[in-house]
Amino acid sequence: MKKPIFRLFSLALLSVTFATAFVACDDKDDNPTEEPGQGNFTVNRDDLKGTIGNGDHVTLSDGTYKLTGKLIVANGGKLTIKAGVKIEATDLASSNDEIRYIAVGQGGQIFVEGTATNPVVMTATTHVPGSWGGLVLCGRAPINVGETASAEVSDLTYGGSDVNDNSGSIKYLRIEYSGYAYNAEKEFNGFSMFGVGSGTTIDYVQSYEGSDDGFEFFGGTVQANHLVVYNAAPEVGDDLFDWTQGWTGGGENWYGFRSNPGNRGIEADNNDSNEAATPISNPTIKNLTLVGGNNGEENQALKLRVGTKAQFDNVVLKNWGTGFDVQAAPDLSAGYVGTELKATNVRFEDIATPANATAEGIYTENANATGAGNGADVPAWANGWTAGL
Repeated sequence: MKKPIFRLFSLALLSVTFATAFVACDDKDDNPTEEPGQGNFTVNRDDLKGTIGNGDHVTLSDGTYKLTGKLIVANGGKLTIKAGVKIEATDLASSNDEIRYIAVGQGGQIFVEGTATNPVVMTATTHVPGSWGGLVLCGRAPINVGETASAEVSDLTYGGSDVNDNSGSIKYLRIEYSGYAYNAEKEFNGFSMFGVGSGTTIDYVQSYEGSDDGFEFFGGTVQANHLVVYNAAPEVGDDLFDWTQGWTGGGENWYGFRSNPGNRGIEADNNDSNEAATPISNPTIKNLTLVGGNNGEENQALKLRVGTKAQFDNVVLKNWGTGFDVQAAPDLSAGYVGTELKATNVRFEDIATPANATAEGIYTENANATGAGNGADVPAWANGWTAGL
């Protein structure tokens, strides 16, 4: 009789132990402070910063993470961010505090796994444009300012010869209140892509209420699709989209909107020190809508200059002073108009001057052009995961 009783007691005790352990694990998982990853990097949910190094694979799985400094994904490191995660950049404690931003260096990779109903959000505690640095990718694809260069807002190296370089995959991401400025000449964008290769996936990304450019391409070959920029805050934003340094990639389905006195819809350059530098900026952009506020000092939907080439198709431009503005000769872009710099199937709405004198012949019109999908209105693909629209 004693043996069965003891055995029953032991089983009961074991059951209680397992139950306690299960509850303890559940409590920790619901509100973790530190989360071990694969490798040496440990995630602190309330103090996210540091370098994800070679062999580290860090996953941000759920809830909110406080970004308290710079988070760098270095060569051989990987960062995965699951659907619904929010990364919130905290306020600077002093002028000497470390700037908050996320940067992926050459050989590092980021995987943003948002969905149309549950996007990943990178934001700031203070909801004001310029509150933090935003997202930076640095790849090994070609640029035209040297074989390699140093990124102006992270000091990471970018550029090289690998046109197919792969910095990861980013889907359904919203970047809010970015554009922190070190000074008048050095300022973060919403999403900066330095020498990013065509092996990288960029799809369904919004820059919301940033103080500088929404998206800027510094060389590289990446294709970026389903991009949205929204600027309405009184703090002046810069251009909605920008490229320079020999970007030869492209994009489909871009929707840009601004009502504040920000700058242009697109500002496009090749190389401001050497307009003929190769590779020459020459992206192909299809399904583009740019809606302006018909205000500000740079009231052009597209400003094309310093040697850039480009091909546009299915374009809707609304509420700008000038639609296409090409820099006058001897700027090399002036000589490309109508051949290597042209736009087909363009629709103008409330545009005072469709093209400046240099840009005459750059476009052909189509009253049925749909732009990003719904004319000047918000396209269906942007519903659910964006803000402001």
